[in-house]
Amino acid sequence: MGAFFDKIKPYLAMISLQFGYAGMHIVILLSFKRGFSHWVFVVYRHAVATIAFAPFALFFERKTRPKMTKSIFLKILVLAFLEPVLDQNLYGVGIQYTSATFAAASVNILPAITFIMAVVFRLEQVNLKKKPSLAKVIGTVVTVSGAMVMTLFKGPAVNILGKSHGAGHSAASSTADQHWVTGTILMLGCIVGWAAFFILQNNTLKEYPAELSLTSLICLFGTIEGGVVAAIMERKISAWAIGFDSRLLAAVYSGVICSGIAYYLQSVVNKIRGPVFVTAFSPLSMIITAFLGAFILAETLHLGSLIGAVIIVFGLYSVVWGTSKENQYSKSFIDGKAHELPVVGNNNNIHDNISSNNNETDVKSKIHNKNSCLEEP
Repeated sequence: MGAFFDKIKPYLAMISLQFGYAGMHIVILLSFKRGFSHWVFVVYRHAVATIAFAPFALFFERKTRPKMTKSIFLKILVLAFLEPVLDQNLYGVGIQYTSATFAAASVNILPAITFIMAVVFRLEQVNLKKKPSLAKVIGTVVTVSGAMVMTLFKGPAVNILGKSHGAGHSAASSTADQHWVTGTILMLGCIVGWAAFFILQNNTLKEYPAELSLTSLICLFGTIEGGVVAAIMERKISAWAIGFDSRLLAAVYSGVICSGIAYYLQSVVNKIRGPVFVTAFSPLSMIITAFLGAFILAETLHLGSLIGAVIIVFGLYSVVWGTSKENQYSKSFIDGKAHELPVVGNNNNIHDNISSNNNETDVKSKIHNKNSCLEEP
């Protein structure tokens, strides 16, 4: 039972995170619609995450934390820029130009982008003569095609709950139409930054295998770097005001769940299974968000998003199938090598070694006998 649980832990961790991300899409869009600046949100989010997780890192990894080097420090600075600053600010603008459901659906291309980057940086091997590698390449092409459908074809509205959302919602949709392509491009840029984060995270963990400390440092420097950007982009003092409202809920929820816990679990699984596996469960977030968005935000799905999402799901699981098969082949190869007997040499070498040992024994015996004779009176 324990071995089975250890096997499924990475799956449970990544699936659980998708529920957290789905809630985040709803909570932060609700706060943005009420005037919360996404520049300020990024700062508060990571400040909360730093405060929540730094004590755990200091206590639990005080004896195991590796020494900080210049190389590791620079990588952490880049990690803090890629995800907390670049990714989340692009996401903040993109979700306001599109919708929570679209934002969740666009994340489905994350595995494909991550796979492409992993191949470029030689974290993944591709051999088109083997079915798993071919499945991953085909799946990547299909996934990108689905993303293009979502980008270029919006289509008519599809009301999944059969409700009428009224004129106010129609007016909001009309305004969003003007920015749909811009929002989509920003969301794609957000995904590229996120994928680059996972690739660099995998590399950094090899030098700094302290997941809690790495999470806390990323959040700390994300707060500092995000604060500099927010101070430049958001000049109004009132934008920084926060109380017991949707702004505080968005900062605390996303900071604890989607920054602190997410960074930690992703770093643990990334170190064990690699960046492609970490990103393989994003369609679940899209499905959850679609229903939550329809209920809570009265969002209406569009046909282009649905068609693109379906295409992306098929492409995604082609990538996942290829990855899982390659892992099985790799595990079988390692197990097979472990059970092989070591090769000492050929028969001629063995015979020569035996003869050499016999000759040495004869020489030692003769010397011993000669010494014995000399010692006699």
